[in-house]
Amino acid sequence: MYIEEFEKYLLSEKRFSNHTKIAYLTDLEQFFLFCKQNNLQIQEVTYQFLRIWLVNLIENNLAPTSVNRKISSIKTYFKFLIRNNLIKLNPAIKLSLIKKKKTLPNFVEKENMDNLLDEIEFENNFKGIRDKLILSMFYFTGMRRSELINITINDIDYYKKTIKVLGKRNKERLIPITDNFIKEINNYIEYRDQQNNIQNNFLFITEKGKQIYSKAVYRIVNNYLNKITKIDKKSPHVLRHTFATHMLNNGADLNAIKEILGHANLSATQIYTHNTFEKIKKIYKQAHPRA
Repeated sequence: MYIEEFEKYLLSEKRFSNHTKIAYLTDLEQFFLFCKQNNLQIQEVTYQFLRIWLVNLIENNLAPTSVNRKISSIKTYFKFLIRNNLIKLNPAIKLSLIKKKKTLPNFVEKENMDNLLDEIEFENNFKGIRDKLILSMFYFTGMRRSELINITINDIDYYKKTIKVLGKRNKERLIPITDNFIKEINNYIEYRDQQNNIQNNFLFITEKGKQIYSKAVYRIVNNYLNKITKIDKKSPHVLRHTFATHMLNNGADLNAIKEILGHANLSATQIYTHNTFEKIKKIYKQAHPRA
């Protein structure tokens, strides 16, 4: 099945993040199990069988986004097999993504974010100061969770007032930061340097001195967002959406937001204009005497 080779292909040639790699390998493992349940070898998989697998995913009420991710995983895997002459025909070549209902990104209202960063009490210790900086980092920069986890102290340029992040496809970008936010970072670093057994240069670490991990970041964000909002999703990505929406609502240029977020094209950023338009419609309905 050439899993190890495929893993190297995802990292070295496709230049996927470790998070994406894990997701693809998990999808592949589930697909192999489905093949085994149907007494089928990978070399025997046909387009018709892939359609059966696809129907099975949908019937099990898997979200369209998750189904499409699995389709992408399988298409990438079979493309890898063809490229390395491990199979003769690619059964996934005609497999297309399913249409999904467009939904507006969830975001936290400005008043709630002000409440979180100005009113909520954080513990006056390493953990409390670190957790607040994590929340601020997402809101002030719009970066992804994987990017935040991998920031090092050397990535912060105090003279140029920027943070360097490594985004998708290992593409570097610089995100501007303010003087006040730099003070917040420095305050945290003072506490960070007092921790025992620090074994790395990563900015965000655990209380044991190791690089902070993805699930810990999610739990921190989820815990604090639960205190200030009732929106369904309370993840780090919601704070990325919040950053973009608030920037746009306050007159930021769409291209500038695109560059800060690290989007490959403008269409990915334009979804935030819908949130802005929804706000305009709401204001119109509330303000117009005949609305």
